[in-house]
Parts: sequence; structure tokens; C-alpha cells
Amino acid sequence: MNRFVRGVIVIVLMAVLWYLPIPQGLSLQAWHLFAIFAATILGFILQPIPLGGVAITAIALCGLTGVLKPQDALSGFSNTTVWLIVSAFLFAKGFIKTGLGRRISYKLIELFGDSTLKLGYTLAISDFIISPATPSNTARSGGIMFPIVRSLASAFGSEPGPTARKIGAYILVTSFQADAPIAAAFLTACAPNPLMATLAMKTAGVDLNWGTWALAAIVPCILSLLIIPYFIYKTYPPEIKKTPEAQQIARQELANMGTMTKAEKIISGVFIGALLLWSTSQYTKLDATIVALFGVAVMLITEVLTWDDVLGEKGAWDGMMWMGGIVGLADSLNKVGFIPWFAKSVTGMLGGISWIPTLAVLFIVYMYSHYAFASLSAHATAMYAAFLAVAVGAGAPPYLAAMGLAVLSNLMAGLTHYATGAAPIYFGTGFIDQKDWWRIGFTSSVVNFLIWIGVGAVWWKIIGLW
Repeated sequence: MNRFVRGVIVIVLMAVLWYLPIPQGLSLQAWHLFAIFAATILGFILQPIPLGGVAITAIALCGLTGVLKPQDALSGFSNTTVWLIVSAFLFAKGFIKTGLGRRISYKLIELFGDSTLKLGYTLAISDFIISPATPSNTARSGGIMFPIVRSLASAFGSEPGPTARKIGAYILVTSFQADAPIAAAFLTACAPNPLMATLAMKTAGVDLNWGTWALAAIVPCILSLLIIPYFIYKTYPPEIKKTPEAQQIARQELANMGTMTKAEKIISGVFIGALLLWSTSQYTKLDATIVALFGVAVMLITEVLTWDDVLGEKGAWDGMMWMGGIVGLADSLNKVGFIPWFAKSVTGMLGGISWIPTLAVLFIVYMYSHYAFASLSAHATAMYAAFLAVAVGAGAPPYLAAMGLAVLSNLMAGLTHYATGAAPIYFGTGFIDQKDWWRIGFTSSVVNFLIWIGVGAVWWKIIGLW
């Protein structure tokens, strides 16, 4: 399907919705805003033009048609969550530019990488350590971890084809699958997370701040990182079990890198300082975005990052454009009464059904509908607020519903070879065929679902979230 056809489909959807009879209980403004919003979501999925372009077009249409005042249509760009994402992308830029992310990974491999299973765990731990400062799982898993994993496979003579199962297939798929629960571990570990935190507040009055999110995620994340590498090791075993060569490779790479540079030390200090301030924000009352912006300022002042680095970080500005646009539209959709109306209507159809089976069905449908999506951000944008509104309307505890849907928005990343940006990078190596990729993706998703929604819900009850 070419771009023109995809664009026509988006326009037709908006036109059809625009001229349909207005449902009872909604204003003309609410219905027309929904028509533009629905077309925007479809545009995010089909992408006839880049995501930022879709968002700008939607904002312009809202203003041209009089559906929203310009200041309301543009309100998303002043949202602190959007600027948190921009700042976190710049943190990731610092990790990559200085080589600190690679140094951490190689150091852990040198210490613990003497067996294939330990190597799987080491790669997962490396990913986990750098995750709070890398809000893109594509940048983290695909940009930092993938080159390390791929080079390790080659070092053992494991290449696509007959030698793939020696070790390469295992460490590649383990590194990729481990990143899904890691992305769910922190508010700043994946791009859609801050967006969902904003939608949770606007839709259900739930405050998923950095500290709350991290506390809620730590137990299920640790369980996932303990289980997933071993689960894949048993269900998709490598031929090579011992890997002392990996430690030698890591030592050589560290020797080539030399001692820690001044820039790496500064990034380390900024990162640790930001983590401390983020995790204690309930006491210091410091906004997470302000902390992140201050960290970026320190990197600029110390010249770890240059202004050209900031201007050249396309992921940050692309994320700002599409996320700022959709946050503004979603906020307005709630203000004009569409989200409450939708939740009340769906809840009415579920009359007589308790919140427990309703929430269970919503969780399962939300998770596995990702087979139809090629972007975590698009999925969360399309469905998170609506599913949360229905869950709360059915009587589900708001924090349980909000956190459950939020973590599932990350766990679904491992399902397919197109589920998230890093997936094509790993799958494209040719180490794992599609049948095995989908099988491992589905079985790992079931394990993660049981951990995060089963054990996780109990943990959230213990810490008083619901």
C-alpha cells in the first residue's frame, strides 16, 4: 500500500466520522474533535507521512475548522511530560557519544560472562542499568546493546545459517526479549511511558510519577529478568554452554577504550544525580522534567554535549512534535466530554459484569491486539486512555488499571518482528526465523503477563497502590 492510498484511507475515515449523526450525549465539537483524533490515530498507524507531520496536520485542522482554539490545539507542547522525553533522549545521546553504555556492558561481561546463560543475564543487567536514562528501547536495545551482542556472536563463529544456534540466536533473542520488561521498569525507560502517565492523570486522576512507577515495577521486573533468560535457555537452547572467550573479548574492548574519560565521569555523575532526585521527588518536590533539564544543562555547560548534538538529536524533536500534538488533542478530547461519554457508554453495555473479569478481558485484548501494530507509541496513543476509562468506569481500582495497562504497553514489544523499532534490527540479522521469533515472543509474553499482572498486582496491593 503506497503513501497516497494510506493518506486517502485516513482522510476518508475522518470525513465519514465527521458527517455521521452525532451520538446522543455528545456536542458537535466533541464529535468533530473525535473525527480528527481518530484519523490522527489511524495516521499514526498507517503513516502516510511521518508521525510529526500527522500531528501537525491534525493541529492545523482543529484550528482551521474551529474545533479548537489555537492555544488549546497547541497546549500539548507546553506539557512537562513532552519535555521530559526530550531531555531523556539527550541523556541517551550522552551515553552513546561518550561510550559509557558500552563500557558498562563490557565490564559486566568481563566479570560474569563465563557461560552462555550468565552472558544472557549479563546482557539483561547491562540493559537494565542504562534504561532509566534511555527513553527509547530502539536506541538502547538496538543502538547500544545490539552491536555488542552481534560482535559476541561473531567471536564464537556463530553466524546466520547452520551456526546460528551455536550461541548467536540465543544471545540475540534473549537480549531483545529482556528489553520488554526493562522498558516497563521506569517512567523514562521507553517513549510511551510518560505519555501514558499524562493520560492516566487526565483520564483517571492517577499520578504515575517517576518514584511510584519505579517502586511498582521493581519486583515484577526483577522476576522477569530472573526468569526470561533461563526460560529461553531451556526452550531455545544454545549449543555452546561455556563462554570464557566472551570475557577475553570484553577485556580487550575495555583495554581499547582505556580509562574512563572526563566526559564519561560527568555523564555518570549526572545520571546518578538524576536518579537520586527522581526517586526522592515525593520528598524534595522537584519536578522530574526540571531535574532532567538541569542534567542536560550540566552536560552542555561541561561540553559533554554540544548544541549541535542537541539540534541533531532527531529522535528528541520528532518525539516532541508527535507527542505534543497528540497530548494536546487527547487532553481536549477529555475536556469536551468525549472520554467520559465513551467510558459511560461501554460500561453500560457491560452492565452486571464485575470489574475483575472486565479488567482481565481488557488486559488480554490490549496486550495481544499489538499483533496489529508496528509501534508501541501508536498502540498506547490509540488505546490506553479509552481502555483505562472503560476499566475505571466498570469499577476497577484506578491505579491497578492504569499501571497494568502501562506495563503491558511495554511487554507487548516482544511479540513480533515488527512490534517495536528494535525488533527489525535483531530479526534482520537472520539468526532466528519468523516461526521461532513469534513462538518465543508469544511464550515470553505469557510469562511476562503472569509475572506483571499476577505477581505485580499483589505487589501493588502490598505497597498500597490499590
